[in-house]
Amino acid sequence: MASYKDQYSDEDEQNRLENDGTLISVVVPLLNEEESLPELSLLLEEQLDKLVRDKWEVLFIDDGSNDNSLEVIKKIHERNAKFKAYSFRRNYGKSAALCVGFKNVKGEIVITMDADLQDDPAEIPHLVKKINEGYDLVSGWKKVRHDPKLTKNLPSKLFNYVTSKASGIRLHDFNCGLKAYRRQVVKSLQVYGEMHRYLPALAHWDGFKVTEMPVTHHARKFGKSKFGIARFFNGFLDLLTIVFTSRFMKRPLHFFGSLGILMFVLGFGIDAVLVIEKFAGLTDLTNRPLMILGIALIIVGVQSISIGLLGEMIVKTNIDNTNYQIKEKI
Repeated sequence: MASYKDQYSDEDEQNRLENDGTLISVVVPLLNEEESLPELSLLLEEQLDKLVRDKWEVLFIDDGSNDNSLEVIKKIHERNAKFKAYSFRRNYGKSAALCVGFKNVKGEIVITMDADLQDDPAEIPHLVKKINEGYDLVSGWKKVRHDPKLTKNLPSKLFNYVTSKASGIRLHDFNCGLKAYRRQVVKSLQVYGEMHRYLPALAHWDGFKVTEMPVTHHARKFGKSKFGIARFFNGFLDLLTIVFTSRFMKRPLHFFGSLGILMFVLGFGIDAVLVIEKFAGLTDLTNRPLMILGIALIIVGVQSISIGLLGEMIVKTNIDNTNYQIKEKI
């Protein structure tokens, strides 16, 4: 069977995009990548000019670099004004960089990629082709990785497995920086914390059509990875956040109420059995820690139900109906 890339027609797709006037925006978050940027800019320029001629822009988002990255970007901009930049005063993280990029893009199709040359700009035409097949978000899959196995590959496999199970969407590589989006997707996503790892899941929950495709991954040429073990654990904490907020934000009583009822019933059952045993003369309640546990479960259960009710009142008072995703307006 021919591969996806074998079936791809460069000339047909380029002509179609140019005739449609499609503008492509590329968002590149970066931190201390002064050595990679000149080569990356030339590779991007080559691919985008070939794909849509002059209908493109690149937004470099400098996440508080303390090297000469910003000066390098200024020189790139002087050479070609289609390269633009936003520079943070300090390091806020990749999610913040993507958030600013998404707010300022003008393109109908938005590509994100890392600045370290591990993502290949030659994949952009294939991502765009996949978007034009009817998908809203196409996530890259680094099927063959060139990263240290112990510090990145193994944690990534565990992370992707857990995220797939928790999110309900099966992807091999949630954390790949190389992705393509329709404009409507990036304008609707809320990106903060470490949420950039879960953009496919968030888009899927909002009803957008999400898929993935294998992409080429290169070994790092310059500098060192910004990946740290703390980011790995923070990512899992953020996964709990998005699972809870996406499923229970509009109905908190379903979560807290269910938990509260379970604890209340369990505590009531424990105490009921002990009281029956007491009246039957089988036990003495004065020295039974289990009795205290039962009472505690009843109290916590009632509190949990109360929290759920308060949450429902807050939601009903402050609900924003504009958060629903509209596929089409006639």
